[in-house]
Amino acid sequence: MSDKNVRRVHPALRDDIGDLVTQRPVPSPHLDQVDPFLFLNHHGPQTYPPHNRGLPFGPHPHRGFETVTFILEGMLMHKDSAGYKSVIHAGGVQWMTAGSGLVHAEISPREFLEHGGPLEILQLWVNLPPHLKMTQPAYTGLQRDDIPALALDGGKVSMHLVAGEWEGQAGPVKSLTGVFMSTIAFQAGGRLRVRNLANRNVFLYIVRGALQVGIAADRVGACHLVELSDEGDEVELFAPEDAFVLFGHAEPIGAPVVSHGPFVMNTRAEIEQAIRDYQAGRFGAPM
Repeated sequence: MSDKNVRRVHPALRDDIGDLVTQRPVPSPHLDQVDPFLFLNHHGPQTYPPHNRGLPFGPHPHRGFETVTFILEGMLMHKDSAGYKSVIHAGGVQWMTAGSGLVHAEISPREFLEHGGPLEILQLWVNLPPHLKMTQPAYTGLQRDDIPALALDGGKVSMHLVAGEWEGQAGPVKSLTGVFMSTIAFQAGGRLRVRNLANRNVFLYIVRGALQVGIAADRVGACHLVELSDEGDEVELFAPEDAFVLFGHAEPIGAPVVSHGPFVMNTRAEIEQAIRDYQAGRFGAPM
C-alpha cells in the first residue's frame, strides 16, 4: 500500500460567460485533462436579481461523452431532443450521456427568472471510450434526497455518493465506465482515507474551504484542482477548516482526444461526421 502524491495544484481561471461568473480549472495551461475527466466549469457563486435572464445555455448539441452537473445552489431546467425533461433543485445532480448525439438545453426555470436568488453550479465532462462514443443517449435527474448521504469519521465528513460504491453503499447512477463520483462536505478536523485507487485517476476539486492532501501535504485552498500522481493506491484528505469538494476517480481511457466545441471524438474525421449529422438533423428535432 502506498499513497498517491500531489503532482501539481491548478487554480481555476476566470472565464465568465456573459453575466454568469465562471471559473475553470481544467483544461488549463498546464493540464489538458485528468483522463477520463475532460472539463470542469464552476459557475458562481452569485446572486441573480428578480426578473433576470437566467442561464445562457439554450439548445446546443453534444456527442461522444457525458456531462455531470451538480446544482449546489439555485435550480436548473434540463430538456433534450431524446424527450428527457426535469427541474433539478439545490443539492441535486443530473447525469447525461450524450453518446451518439442529442440536442439539449440547460436553462433557468420560470420561478428563478421571476424571483432570482443564489446560484452555484459545477459541470463536469466525462469522456467515453471509443467503443461507447456512439452509445444511445440517456439522462438521469436526481434531487438531493435521491443521493445517499454517508456519515463518515464520526460525522465530521459527509459524502454524497452519486456513482460507484463506498463500504457496501452504491450510488444511484450506474456509470457505463465504472466512474466513482461524489461530493464531500468536511467539518474542520474531518479526515478521509480513500483506498483502492491503483490504476485509477483521481479528480479532486476544492469548491469551498481548504484541504490537506496526502500525509505531509500543504494546504490547498478553494477553487483549485489537485493533480495526483499515477503511482500509489490510496490518498488521505484532511480538512483544517470546513470544506466542500468534488471527488471522483476512474480508469483512464488512454485514447486520442479530438474535440471541437460540443463534440469529443477520437479522430478529426469523426468530428466532421458529427458536424454533418447535427446539420442534417440526426441528433433529434431542435427544441
